[in-house]
Amino acid sequence: MNSKPVAVITGASRGIGRSVAIALASEGFDIAAIARSVNSEGMEILGPEVEKRGMEFFPVGLDIACTSCHTEVVANILERYGRIDFLVNNAGVAPLKRTDILEMTEESYDRVMNINLRGPVFFAQKIAREMIWMKEQISDYKPGIVFITSVSAVLSSTNRGEYCISKAGLSMSTTVFADRLSSEGILVCEVRPGIIRTDMTAIMKDKYDKLINEGLIPQKRWGYPDDIGRAVASIARGDWDFSTGMTFEISGGLNIHKL
Repeated sequence: MNSKPVAVITGASRGIGRSVAIALASEGFDIAAIARSVNSEGMEILGPEVEKRGMEFFPVGLDIACTSCHTEVVANILERYGRIDFLVNNAGVAPLKRTDILEMTEESYDRVMNINLRGPVFFAQKIAREMIWMKEQISDYKPGIVFITSVSAVLSSTNRGEYCISKAGLSMSTTVFADRLSSEGILVCEVRPGIIRTDMTAIMKDKYDKLINEGLIPQKRWGYPDDIGRAVASIARGDWDFSTGMTFEISGGLNIHKL
């Protein structure tokens, strides 16, 4: 049995996932970092960042959409550490092409939903079952699950409808898992990023720069992956232990409704 808590982060090789992994390593978690490829440049960068904080780095290859692969991946993590304390379901993709909702294809819809919703839901289900069992095996065990969603869960973008639909579904997944797992002592929260400067938003930089300058975001700046990392670290640290089912929107005030 590992003496330190273990965090599992999907989509860990870049952007928000990388910042979350580093933030949790700083909080004393060994890191099982999941990405499609364990040999990517992003994983090679992340490993030393985790290790220089004195924590162990375990790279794991997984396409989250491959639900038949989940059992083996979870078994490998448990074989190595004997525990999983914290899951951050972060993996997600944008549509390959932004298309009007009236032109959206089934292929694009299925791809986005499988990666952004179906895969994360069943991965959380698998790990939640293990967490319930581990509560009886580990003293002072405080498990938690975080779903990384998006403001697109509640804000419409008609040229990427499949993305919005997937994030809305993932938001409800937080509620359902929080409801079911509250009696098991497992905290479940949603972290909802706003406009974050990552590879996913890079192609829209000029558009978002203009909108931010015009006042779209009250705090008048882009969000950064580290903003999300700090929020997740706060949850993992136990700062919000009486807040299961809570949505933490990290958007610079984009959630403010005003005339």
